[in-house]
Amino acid sequence: MQDLRGQTVVVIGGSAGIGLETARHARDEGAEVVLTGRDPDRLEQAALEVGAQRVEAFDAGDTDALSTFFSGLPAPIDHVMITAGHPSYKPLLDMDADEIRQAVSDHLVLALETARHAAGRMRPGGTLLLMGGTGGRRVGHGLGIASAATAALPPFTAALALELAPVRVNLIAAGFVDTPLSASLLGDRLEKRREELRATLPIGRTVGPADVAALAVHIMSNTALTGATYDIDGGQQFVW
Repeated sequence: MQDLRGQTVVVIGGSAGIGLETARHARDEGAEVVLTGRDPDRLEQAALEVGAQRVEAFDAGDTDALSTFFSGLPAPIDHVMITAGHPSYKPLLDMDADEIRQAVSDHLVLALETARHAAGRMRPGGTLLLMGGTGGRRVGHGLGIASAATAALPPFTAALALELAPVRVNLIAAGFVDTPLSASLLGDRLEKRREELRATLPIGRTVGPADVAALAVHIMSNTALTGATYDIDGGQQFVW
């Protein structure tokens, strides 16, 4: 175990929610942080909040922009966390072929391209940290392709960890997290969902961005962790 003093943490999708909170925790542990996001104004505000060393606005799904970003970073860097993107819950038969391809491969392709461009600039023992979920582990109405995408991430993480070693690769699988993304997905159903979870989760409260950020910083700090999936959902998957 070590703290993050003298290390650099890059957050892809770090302008809000889990990414921003992880940057805040990393700064508290002494790291320098670099934030990326699509919205320049929101990104600048996030940088002011956490004292980011550097920010860059681009769409993480643009592989050329991703390559340019990493090639422009001063080496070395230590940790890269990807929180960009969000799951698709559209019914399967309402999705066309391109939508299916994007929903299944979105996280995998972004992770692979990030690994390709970042790995050579990372110190041994650093980590590439991916985000997944626990909700998609159950096949059910309304989940669409999310279950397939969820199932693909743990073995992908393990395989990538072997290929990138001694850089580490790990996956955080979260349930409902009370973030701006959750608010945008649920709309006027947000408060009802919060109440349901407070009443049913074993922890008696909803999971917040700070909970996930604390886990993320621990995974960065503990250099014995690689190829693994870490659930953080307050027990949500056990009380469906």
